[in-house]
Amino acid sequence: MEQSIWIAILASGIIAGTPILLAALGEMLSELSGVLNLGVEGMMLAGAVCGFMVALNTGDPWWGLLAAVIAGGLMALIHAFLTITLRANQVVSGLALTIFGTGLSGYIGKSLIGLPLPVNFRPVSIPVLSDIPVLGPILFQHDVLVYLSYALVALLWFFLFRTKKGLELRSVGENPGAADLAGINVFRMRYVFVIAGGMLAGLAGAYLSLAYAPSWLENMTAGRGWIAVALVIFATWHPGKALLGSFLFGTIDVLGFHLQNFGIMIPSFFLKMLPYAITIAVLIVVTRETKTRRVAAPEALGIPYNREER
Repeated sequence: MEQSIWIAILASGIIAGTPILLAALGEMLSELSGVLNLGVEGMMLAGAVCGFMVALNTGDPWWGLLAAVIAGGLMALIHAFLTITLRANQVVSGLALTIFGTGLSGYIGKSLIGLPLPVNFRPVSIPVLSDIPVLGPILFQHDVLVYLSYALVALLWFFLFRTKKGLELRSVGENPGAADLAGINVFRMRYVFVIAGGMLAGLAGAYLSLAYAPSWLENMTAGRGWIAVALVIFATWHPGKALLGSFLFGTIDVLGFHLQNFGIMIPSFFLKMLPYAITIAVLIVVTRETKTRRVAAPEALGIPYNREER
């Protein structure tokens, strides 16, 4: 293939990987605090439908984006209350929220199906950087939400590994009892970052309905929330690796369709299956590696904290 074709494929891969990256960063924050959130898919759907509905009625995609972030945060607040305050099973709570979010978004968005969105986030080239050969068209000719995802990766890396609060967050996920003895409010810390993670999931959903494919369709996330959960493991809870992993999954997602354009006939069902098959393969490889080296999974992940039992 010509260089220009590969540039187009990689640029499309970044666009397709952005919602996965945003959701994965949110899941990472939640898991680093010790709370497993399997409700990402439902939170993304809630964000997508609320963002689309508000943008459609206000004529401003930024209001839609705000609505999506709030919707994701409210869904995460439910998960936080169930798992942190009531100490409910985190897996069950997350799955329930995914089912709830799927049904609720389908109900709210029933009248929105097929409606065009007159306003959406459009590509904006960054001066100078967009003119860099090869890298410019791949990285710097996208919409503002893609650039926001770059910034969030850098900010999250700095927060986790260069600030005191980041160290406190990781300590809460590793050993909440010791963190509590050190004067860290474990419950508040978990609430804050579970909700923050849900807000990022809502943002990921808004990207789908306001930028990636400006419209509303039932179940338009198409399993991206589950890929985001797997990506956190693949990235070993590191924002930089999540960035690379999301763009890898995004490129795999779009590659099949480009292959069809070149006359390489591949069944459409296989193309739809490909990103999830790769996700399973990656999880198998990462799991095997855990036998030879320590993976940075928080020690207290999925375990409710009870001060009486510390």
